[in-house]
Amino acid sequence: MVDVTADAGPDLADLPGAVSRTSAFPRLRYMGSKYRLVPHLAGVFAEVGGTSALDAFSGSGVVSYLLKALGYQVTANDFLHFPAAITEATVVNQGVTLTAEDIAAICGPAADDRDFIQRTFEGLYFTAEDRRFLDSAWSHVDQMTGAKRAMAISALVLAAARKQPRGVFTVTGLRYDDGRRDLRLPLRDHFRERAAGYNRVVFDSGQPCAALTGDVFDVGPQAFDVVYLDPPYAPPRDDNCYIKRYHFLEGLSTYWRGQQIMPQTRTKKLAKRYTPFSYTRTVTGALRRTLAQFRGSVIVLSYSSNAVPDVATIETLLHEVKDDVQIRPVEHTYSFGTHAAARRRTAREYLFIARLRTQRSHCPLPPGTKPICWPGLGRSSLPGRSVRTSDVPVSESGDAWGDTGGFAFNAAAK
Repeated sequence: MVDVTADAGPDLADLPGAVSRTSAFPRLRYMGSKYRLVPHLAGVFAEVGGTSALDAFSGSGVVSYLLKALGYQVTANDFLHFPAAITEATVVNQGVTLTAEDIAAICGPAADDRDFIQRTFEGLYFTAEDRRFLDSAWSHVDQMTGAKRAMAISALVLAAARKQPRGVFTVTGLRYDDGRRDLRLPLRDHFRERAAGYNRVVFDSGQPCAALTGDVFDVGPQAFDVVYLDPPYAPPRDDNCYIKRYHFLEGLSTYWRGQQIMPQTRTKKLAKRYTPFSYTRTVTGALRRTLAQFRGSVIVLSYSSNAVPDVATIETLLHEVKDDVQIRPVEHTYSFGTHAAARRRTAREYLFIARLRTQRSHCPLPPGTKPICWPGLGRSSLPGRSVRTSDVPVSESGDAWGDTGGFAFNAAAK
């Protein structure tokens, strides 16, 4: 593959606007979500330039949306269906929203008598009325197509994630109800709010975008100027199984069509899909293969200090395909829970920028550019800077600041 020289890049004058727009992206509490790293990533993407970008493990969709807001032609990929629905609704979609009539229909009487969710998950998730709503909502979603269908599915997925304690479906029953609004609000009302949230972030970037569902190794051979990699972390203990944690959201995004439920399991989870990124014995080889696959692009890679392999190994793997590798650490303190004694875990996130020396961008930030400020984080990323972002509380629903937050960016020196 011919190496891409990423000379053209995002409109630096509109960098604060892109970050501000992304701050309104509806937040899905998702393992490894990069919502808090958006300002850091925006600075990196502005530095490396380019016009086309691949988000190879799109997850919550926030980085794909940032790339769209920066003006890239974005291809988003994930091996699960519900992340693809989210990126189809927010990245591929350039102007379609759910109308008041659409929302009223979905929240109104059922179009048929289906009851799959009511029967299958009785006593496991949500109240009987909430499960009845999900069946009823899908009776209307099934009549939708294209971006409108993706918008409705995304709102349903986020509604279910917000209503579920801790946002994961390894927990069953209602015993975790601590009185918070998200846990008490009926799913029908959650859906109305989530639909409004997704409507607010729809915009036309003027650039064609695509959403894929599949293995990263099956992504086509087309050249991307920039490839962003945020692979599943292989932790030294426990696991990184997204199916185990989010099986209900994955099933809900397709109404469990084509999905294999494991009926003998307590949670009625879906059959696990193999990925070499999940195991310490195979993750290094999977990363080597991925980096070789995209050796013709500028590679921006996120990785965490509590993951396998270690930072030195990642750097070595990148040097196998690039002669210019930079490492930029960003420290986090993650908080779980809203109470005073909430458990906290500190991890250092690493942003790797790997390119050939001929791929260095000619798009430096304007002289006098001041740091981006992100809700709750204060001063943030400029190229080459390491910033500590500590003690930012995350609620059980996954919000540090709600769906939106403040933003400030001064493009000129005082």
